[in-house]
Amino acid sequence: MVPAGTLASGEGRAAPAAGALLVRGLTSDSRRVSAGSMFVAISGIHSDGHDFVAAAAALGASAAIVERPVPGAELTQIVVDDSRIALAAAAAWWYGDPSRELGVVGVTGTDGKTTTTFLAAAVLEAAGISTGFITTAALRVGPLQSANPEHVTTPEAPQLQRMLRAMVGSGNSAAVVETTSHGLALNRVAEIAYDVAIFTNLTHEHLELHGTFEAYREAKLSLFERLGAEREAKRLPRVWPRAAIVNADDAAAPLFVAAANRAGARVVTYGESPEVDVRATGAEEGRGPLRFHAATPRWSGSVELGLFGSFNVHNALAAVALGEALELEPDRIREGLRRVTGVPGRMERIDCGQPFTVVVDYAHSPASLQKVLDILATAAVPGGGLIAVFGSAGERDVQKRPMMGFVAGERCRLVVVTDEDPRGENSAAILGEIAAGAEAAGKLRGRDLLCIGDRRAAIEAAFERAAPGDVVLLAGKGHEQTIIMADGPMPWDERSEAVGALGRLGYRNE
Repeated sequence: MVPAGTLASGEGRAAPAAGALLVRGLTSDSRRVSAGSMFVAISGIHSDGHDFVAAAAALGASAAIVERPVPGAELTQIVVDDSRIALAAAAAWWYGDPSRELGVVGVTGTDGKTTTTFLAAAVLEAAGISTGFITTAALRVGPLQSANPEHVTTPEAPQLQRMLRAMVGSGNSAAVVETTSHGLALNRVAEIAYDVAIFTNLTHEHLELHGTFEAYREAKLSLFERLGAEREAKRLPRVWPRAAIVNADDAAAPLFVAAANRAGARVVTYGESPEVDVRATGAEEGRGPLRFHAATPRWSGSVELGLFGSFNVHNALAAVALGEALELEPDRIREGLRRVTGVPGRMERIDCGQPFTVVVDYAHSPASLQKVLDILATAAVPGGGLIAVFGSAGERDVQKRPMMGFVAGERCRLVVVTDEDPRGENSAAILGEIAAGAEAAGKLRGRDLLCIGDRRAAIEAAFERAAPGDVVLLAGKGHEQTIIMADGPMPWDERSEAVGALGRLGYRNE
């Protein structure tokens, strides 16, 4: 069996009937082709898979899915209109459509997706629903959690479907999938039968792929528009509702509600305004757990989180709203939220006995950087200030760079601009674009604005200049384990680098 398409012959080789085609694997990466594999040629940003069809044939591929016939390639070619959609269909077929055996929750938005995914999974687990998840920071299959080794949140369809199948095989009955605009626009999730969609917020990000903010928003909306698609063939022990969880405090909320209504999904709104379905009031944050009062149509009461940052109230509300949509026991919802005491690379404090606060966070958009800095401003002791160390990824959204510089320049007494993932771009040019925004906010290079490409040196410079009571934010890398340079990824662990830099200054109490 192969995905629908037109068979084309490779030169010197006749195309067999579709039923006679033997496939032993599936990949869109020609380097991973093995004997009998089906290779799917994807036209990407930096390379075109059609250029590697002949190489795939030489490695033993039995067939290739292509958007145009490739002359000279000695293998069966299946011509389709869109190879990305075909890849998703082929991957779902190859792994036996695992999303039909799972209750699937998709979490989308600009910020808060990873934390919301952790919280949603914790609520489901506390209610007795074995749950796997796929996030930027970590993966969980069955009871085993591991770091996500890639710089990609929503992987290509074969890897995604393989993980979902592994969840089924490991006893999970639900999956929470952090669903990015890339995953939606590039059809990586095209064959996933989502039951519930969660919208966190919408701000400036990823215009390098989408081109315009409107196209970025449309990609996010598409998750809600297709809610319930392919659900008829679900094979679940319990019936999952078709539901949309929407942050009503975000300006784009009406669009997401409308998309959910078109899909026939039940809408559950959350936020702080009086008219929402799930509302938070009286948030309290101190040195202990973050607490707030939740009110839903079924119950009301105090909710406790082990997370730092009042913005996590909205992330927790999304998980409460999921519990409402599934009609989970209120005590189980609260217990699940209480269990989450941290998310890798999100507002992680590094304490080696230094007289200033160090926080590692993944903030890498103007809105998330602003949100984190505004929260951290309240953590500085009297007389202390903020120091931010951050960069912006190469070959990604360039418009956000000066915006991030301006956000930091307005809020910090010292801005240190450094490498994030420069990739093939000129590092100094990226730093200059960020610095221009900080300068527009009144910062002066060499005084309260430093441009240091080497991230290790940048962190050391920030710590050397930190005064007692300051808060130093290391933003942008969070949980990631590499920095992507022009010649490929180099190992990197922000937490370990921070501990090492503090140790070189004589602080070793952690």
